[in-house]
Amino acid sequence: MTLPPPHTMQAIAISEPGGPEVLKPVEVTVPVPNHGEILIRVAYAGVNRPDALQRAGLYAPPPTASPLPGLEAAGWVAAVGPGVTKWQPGDRVTALLPGGGYAEYAITPEDHALPVPEGIALRDAACLPETCFTVWSNVMIRGGLRAGERFLVHGGASGIGTTAIQMARAIGARVFATAGSPEKCAACEALGAEKAVNYHDEDFVKVMKAEGGAHVILDMVGGDYIQRNVKALADEGRLVQIAFLQGSKAELNFAEVMMRRLTLTGSTLRPQSDLAKARYARHLAKHVWPMVERGTLRPVIDSEFPLIEAAAAHARMESNAHIGKIVLKLA
Repeated sequence: MTLPPPHTMQAIAISEPGGPEVLKPVEVTVPVPNHGEILIRVAYAGVNRPDALQRAGLYAPPPTASPLPGLEAAGWVAAVGPGVTKWQPGDRVTALLPGGGYAEYAITPEDHALPVPEGIALRDAACLPETCFTVWSNVMIRGGLRAGERFLVHGGASGIGTTAIQMARAIGARVFATAGSPEKCAACEALGAEKAVNYHDEDFVKVMKAEGGAHVILDMVGGDYIQRNVKALADEGRLVQIAFLQGSKAELNFAEVMMRRLTLTGSTLRPQSDLAKARYARHLAKHVWPMVERGTLRPVIDSEFPLIEAAAAHARMESNAHIGKIVLKLA
């Protein structure tokens, strides 16, 4: 028997824009699911770069989303709103959230939730949605990566990077990565990267040119990497931009883009429509969840923190020392 949710819950709120120290524990009202929404009793919540951007005041949540940080979680369905047909209380789910994951309960559209893959613990399941939605939509859909093509992912030891390496390898692509230490490079190669370039010691442009160029590059660095990525692409290559850790502006000679028939594209996930995210969820259920259940794609967990230590989790992420995902434990 599933008990009804309580009236209030523990959560982590952003007290003001700033560093990790502005994340404060609060007691707030448990949200009520509207039409087509489910309420999840959160067991674990993933920690992601967009959470830190929101904390810093640089990534506002959509008007209808919770102001609490947290874009992915896993747990149990606690309640369903009117019109929900896919889920019932007690179901184990992992879900992409519009916000609010740093809390004991969180709301999401029913179509943005997926069943916890067979054989996967809730902690691991909580680390799947944000990276899998992002990598699949950008690398496979926007970038059109195919078997046999050369794929380069920057930040290969990040949550996005470790997922991208495994997913690209699973479809038969040749995978390359960049990372900032020998330990991180070794982790990338252990996950299936053919070569991981330590960007402190080696030029990824030269490495990729020696291989014939990358057919697809996934970049979250930006800045001067944008020009260098264009140089590293093969003719008819595709550069997919998902973030700008070093800035969103660059000077670029578009004659090279034209002459070599390159594609420059990119996206952010959170502002996309509910319908788009539901479509991605269907893709994951069909193509990615079987990879997870076969063991060819598994989240790499760097560290776990209790909810009340969310500030420490953010400090860990922003230290850039982590390999893989950071997760908050709630239950």
